[in-house]
Order: sequence, then C-alpha cells, then structure tokens
Amino acid sequence: MTAVAPIMNTRDRVYVAGHCGLVGSGLVRALNRAGYRNLTLRTHAELDLTDPAAVADFFTAERPDYVFLGAAKVGGILANQTYPADFIRENLLIQSNIIYQACKIGVKRLLFLGSSCIYPKHCPQPMREEYLLTGPLESTNRPYALAKIAGIELCWSYNRQYGTRYLAVMPTNIYGPGDNYDLNTSHVIPALIRKMDEARRRAEAHVTLWGTGTPRREFLYSDDVADACLFLMNLPDQQFLAILNEDRPPLINIGCGEDHTILEVAVMVAEVIGFNGDLVFDHSKPDGTPRKLLDVSRLALLGWKPAVPLHRGLRLAYDAFCRERASNVETVCS
Repeated sequence: MTAVAPIMNTRDRVYVAGHCGLVGSGLVRALNRAGYRNLTLRTHAELDLTDPAAVADFFTAERPDYVFLGAAKVGGILANQTYPADFIRENLLIQSNIIYQACKIGVKRLLFLGSSCIYPKHCPQPMREEYLLTGPLESTNRPYALAKIAGIELCWSYNRQYGTRYLAVMPTNIYGPGDNYDLNTSHVIPALIRKMDEARRRAEAHVTLWGTGTPRREFLYSDDVADACLFLMNLPDQQFLAILNEDRPPLINIGCGEDHTILEVAVMVAEVIGFNGDLVFDHSKPDGTPRKLLDVSRLALLGWKPAVPLHRGLRLAYDAFCRERASNVETVCS
C-alpha cells in the first residue's frame, strides 16, 4: 500500500541508513518496488555511523533528499543484558550524528525507526503513543529503550527549533528475511526458527525455550513495516504535519493490533518447520515485559493496514532462513 500522490519523487535521492538490516533491507525492497532508483546505501565497512566526522563527510558529499534512519545496534534479552553500555552508546551516536547532519544539509523529511520497548513495562494495553514516559521501563532492555526515546526527543527538538520534518515510528516486534539467527543476540522468532530447525534436523525429542511462554507479543512481517514507513513518508503535507504537532512527540505506532503468547507463537513455528517434539520452557530465564500490544488506531485512520498474517509470514521467514543457510555465503553488509 502506498500513498496515491507520493511526496517523494522517484528521482529524489533517498538514503536508507542500515540497509543491510532486517527493516532496512525491507525498505530497499519496498523502494525498488515503488520505482525509486536513486538510493544511497552504505555498509558498515564503508561508513561508520558512530563516527561524527565520517557521517558529516557523507552527508556533505551525498546530500540526500529523504532519510530512513533504520540503522541501530539491536538484539534480544541476552544481548541487552550482556552489552548494555554498547547498546546505549552506539545507538545514541548513530541517531545524533545522522539527525544533526540531516538538519545541516536540509533533508526534506526524515523517518526515525524506534521500538515498542520505549513504553513502560506495565503499560496499559494496547499501548498508545501518549503513554510514552508514563512509567518505569523493562529493566532487561532499558539502555536500548532510553536510546530510542532520546531519538524521539531529538526529532521533536529539531522540529521545534529548526522547523525540520522528522517523524519517529515505533514498530512492534519485527521478523522476516535477513533476520539475525545468532542464538546469543537474536529476537524471539528467529531464535525459535533456528532452534526448531536444528532440533528437527537432529531428530531431537524437545527444544528448550526461555521463560514461561506466557508473555504476549505482537509481530509484524518486515515487508509490512517497510510498506508502512514508505506510506508515512509519502503522506501529503497536511497529514504529515498533523503528526508532527508541536504539542506532542512526532510519534506513531506501526503494528497489526493483534498479539499472541510466546507459547502460541512457538507452536506455530513448530508447525511451519515440521518439528514434532516437545516444547520445554526454562522458567529460570527472564520473560521480559508481560505484554506488548500497540494501539495502531492512528495509522489505521490514515489508511494503512498490514498485508501479511502471522502464519504466512512465519512460512516466508522460514523459507528465507533455509535459502540463507543453503547459500552459506557471508554477507558483505557486516
């Protein structure tokens, strides 16, 4: 789904920061499908976004018209607990550098991708945008969440002081092609896919999963997230500026409005993969936030809705995982 009269001209220069990542790669696919060919892309090896001088040189030379800020250091509960300083430091640097330089060269619009973990641990459900900063955060990913909250504040502050048009979007849990399947740093769906795929191929009797299986989570396929981002970036000025209302953060949720328990998702993954063993939950491991369901009424009123239901998305994600495993080719994006 795209806007009827796109604001972004197909000849405009579009920079996708983090184009090798889960969301960034989806954005590149969405932009290509929509006819955008003047994309500016850099791997981490080509451009270190935590380096202020390198980012300044890049923006001065390339001068993009539009920026999708999807670059971030991300990971699951274990990674967040193990590397809290890295998560807050690197994300703060990436965001600050890109947003500052975008302002300096006069980028027309910027879309900053955050995370639903910005909302309080015991937030009322579904989580509305105005619930930001109304309670304590989940401790297991507090440094990452605080960095993302700072990104929202940066967008809001630059809009107020410099008249920029920067929008922050908060996607729900994302999965899909190009996901991270490292069991030490991955999120729940890629971890489930890898664990059950390996268990099936080894004919194991069970897999052990973290926590109790009771937390509820909302999931959205990566191509749907990318489609929503392109839809929002192309909103007519009247609708786009209404989201940037100075009286509140320029924030909008992206999700499907439905959630499932981790156990329910694990059963669906097992069905897709063909794993028939037992699912054993290790209750000594943390569950994280009890429930995270986004209120997506603002986005729905604008006319967007997702296209890929969870079970179909899991099949697509598993097919992509199998292709990546079969190719056994190291990515150039590392």
